[in-house]
Amino acid sequence: MGYAAGRRYPRASTHLPCAGSKPIRLTPAVGFLPVSGFVVLFLVYGPDEYGRSEALAALKARVPAEVADLNITTLDGRRTTLSDIVAACEAMPFLADRRLVIVDDLLKHQKAGKDRDDVRAYLEHVPDACDLVFVESDEFDKRSSLFTFLKKHAEVRECVPREGADLLRWLSDRAKGLGVTLERDAAQRLTLLAGNDSRLLVTELTKLATFVGRRGRITVREVDLLVADRQEQNLFSFIDELSARRRSAALTALRRLLDDGQAAQYILFMMARQVRILMGVRDLAAQRLRPDDIANRLGQKPFVVRKALEQAHGFSDADLQRLHRRLLELDHASKTGRAAIEAGLELIVADMCS
Repeated sequence: MGYAAGRRYPRASTHLPCAGSKPIRLTPAVGFLPVSGFVVLFLVYGPDEYGRSEALAALKARVPAEVADLNITTLDGRRTTLSDIVAACEAMPFLADRRLVIVDDLLKHQKAGKDRDDVRAYLEHVPDACDLVFVESDEFDKRSSLFTFLKKHAEVRECVPREGADLLRWLSDRAKGLGVTLERDAAQRLTLLAGNDSRLLVTELTKLATFVGRRGRITVREVDLLVADRQEQNLFSFIDELSARRRSAALTALRRLLDDGQAAQYILFMMARQVRILMGVRDLAAQRLRPDDIANRLGQKPFVVRKALEQAHGFSDADLQRLHRRLLELDHASKTGRAAIEAGLELIVADMCS
């Protein structure tokens, strides 16, 4: 194609936001190797989906909204070829200074070999008027020459969920951006209920901010009122006590479940569902899958999976199979009039805690 080797890339912004991940400035001190001049290559990767989406939104915002549809191209890495990337990048911007080309999960799906090497070679020749962005989930080969090149020559944003005090500070800052104050205890309660899933946290925080109004204050009371799922929390409490074989506390937690206004048949269904989640979590954890990957496999919220991982330690595989079988037997007996669910559940607790 006659591209000149060793070209320098025009450098863009120095900071892309990743909600839920640590803000990173493009300085050598944090592992970045900035390129002289401009940068037209970007790599956004990591397990925090919301963080990736915010970083991508910041790049999209650089394209005028009225011509965005004509100047933003998104390619699916599962099917994308080098020809597709070249065609998208070489197209001239339409009524704008730049084009934006986004390639989703190419590193994840493209096997090592000539195709990947050809993409790597082309990256030295991306036109100055095009920003080429690789967006990757956390499951891809970080040993590849393509990833190594991007880490060295692209603006890189790694999106990792925040934890601990960092997460609480981020929540406080987000609350201020919504015009409200989030008390520290309320922030801790919110993370206890929603975990560190940044998208879920933003959704819940926005709901809380709307409830208290501008310049309002979010306390634990508002979090419990709007965020806490009492049925789910009571179910978690019951399983916690059952896994610890605390008979009296388990019976008390069971009574809270039954007194919460839901039909006994529904409670039985939710218990059986939670036991199946525990069984699935134990099985996938034994395969050394990460909590977020387990959540994706089971179709559950990360918070639910993290809680299940804690609870699963109190049960053996045989315990869970026996508990699940007892719940199914009680379901059948209750539907044929041979047993009352409330009494049957109490017997199961007594048996499991003996």
